[in-house]
This record gives sequence, C-alpha cells and structure tokens, in this order.
Amino acid sequence: MTRPTTALLAAMLLAASSLASQPALAAADPERCSTVHFADVGWSDITVTTAVTRHVLSELGYVTKVKRLSVPDTYKALGDGKLDVFLGNWMPSMEQDIRPYLEKGTVETLGANLTGAKYSLAVNQAAWDGGVKRFADLSTFREQLGSKVYGIEPGNDGNQLIRKMIDGNAFGLGEFQLVESSESGMLAQVKRAEHLGQWAVFLGWEPHPMNNQLKMHYLAGGNDWFGPDYGGASVYTNVRKGLVQECPNLGRLLQNLKFSLAMENHLMEAILNQSTNRRREAKAWLKANPDTLTAWLRGVTARDGGPLPATLVPAKSP
Repeated sequence: MTRPTTALLAAMLLAASSLASQPALAAADPERCSTVHFADVGWSDITVTTAVTRHVLSELGYVTKVKRLSVPDTYKALGDGKLDVFLGNWMPSMEQDIRPYLEKGTVETLGANLTGAKYSLAVNQAAWDGGVKRFADLSTFREQLGSKVYGIEPGNDGNQLIRKMIDGNAFGLGEFQLVESSESGMLAQVKRAEHLGQWAVFLGWEPHPMNNQLKMHYLAGGNDWFGPDYGGASVYTNVRKGLVQECPNLGRLLQNLKFSLAMENHLMEAILNQSTNRRREAKAWLKANPDTLTAWLRGVTARDGGPLPATLVPAKSP
C-alpha cells in the first residue's frame, strides 16, 4: 500500500477548493434537500461524528437517516446517488476504495474533518513484552500469535491491506490467517487474550477508547502499507456528486465540520462504556463547547432560510 499519488491528491485538493469557494446562500435549501442520507460503516468514531452532525441538522429542520453499510457498499451507494454523506474517509488507507469514484466524479471530497488520527497494526502487552515491536517481528513469533491477525468487518480497507500482506507473504505473513468479524468482535477477542495472558495482533486506530482501555502498542515498520507515523491519517467528508450545489446550506455546514481527537475520544467513551443515548451525549457536548458549534454554523441558516433556532445559539454569559 502506498501513499496517495500526487495527481490524486491534487485532484482532491482542487475539488475541495472549488467546493469551498461556493458562495454561502441565505435562501432556503430546496425541498429535495430536506432529508439527508448518511452512511455508517459501524466504526465507533464515525457513529459518533454522524450522531453529532445529525443532531445539528435536525435542529436546523432537516430529516436525517442513516444506513449501515460496508466501505465498498458505501462508495457504491454514494456513487449511485443513493446516499448523500459519509464522514469516514480515512486516508491514505482508503485510497483504493475511493479512487474510482473520484476519477469518475461521482463522489466528491469536501475536506478533512479530522487530522492527527492513526490506523495500523497493534499488539497487546503480552506480545509487546515478548518482543513484537515491528511488522517484521510477527513471523518470528507466529506460534505465540496463533498465526492470526484480528481484523474488523469483511470488506474493510484495513482487512484488505492485511489480506494483501498475507497473500504476498509480506513480512513472512504467508502462513497467517486474517480473522474477520466486527469492531466489537475484534476488541472482545483482544480483551479475552489480555485476560488469559495470550498474545494478539490486531487492527488499531485512534481516536477510539481502545487506546485507553487496552495496554496496546502500535507496530513500527509498516510505512509501505499503512503509511508513516504508525498509519498517520486524516479523515475526510465525502458527498455524492452535486450535493453542495443542490443544497448549498447543507453543503456549507458539512464543509465547516471539524472534529478533534479529544472530542471523539470523549464521546466514544461515553457512548460505548456507559450505553448512553448518543443523541443526548452529542447535545450535551455541543452545549459544553459553544465555540465549536459557532464555527460549524458560520454562514449556515435553518433549512427554510430563517435564523438559527435558539437551541443552536450559545447562551451569552451574564
């Protein structure tokens, strides 16, 4: 796996710049924009950012719907115009998933909504203490690792990278097996291994509470597959072709969205560990962080073109 090509990056930046230059309109979004369809691929971070965005849109007078899909199916649905928004384009690991749609122009990138993320293989404390520090160490300790790499849902981009490493015998992984399940299934397996003192290698990423819940360590040496800086990543907002032009008010909000590692870690911790209502948690976070909400709503009106509702206007200090 390599980093995005210069041509692809230039195309993404040009598209984002062009979309960002669209003028902010005070007029109402047309009726066809009143329902916004989101994709959720089942990762906690994307579930959280989607929940926060849906709350804001609901307050602005939009109806939102979310559909759980795999990454490949998400891009197919966006490309076919059956979905409107996906907040989880992790780059560079998802370059191959999105490339055909960017080249055809059926999916557009609005810009990064999160920077400073990471996505790569990690090991638990037992494996780390035993000597697994780099990708190249995995084959040396194949027996202790049970010849297994734990991934998440089938079709996921990270799983695809692992499968290619296995198929190509990269790092001597030819005899390893990719175990696909889900985010929760993978984490349950790693926690079980931790409890039993067993070794485990798995897909890890930040933001996610796993970084606080598990004694985990990211492996060095995987730059050619997951990218440098332990799979250093930015997450982008994708929309179907023409959404910003058709729905300029909605487009302006989506362009304004910027999340942070601290925000996502906090909300994921609250939702995953306390089984609370995600909409309620999103509302509470926004109330406690009015500056973020103000930035998101710059140039945005209610869907009908009217002023922002009182629920989205930060209270002034007495």
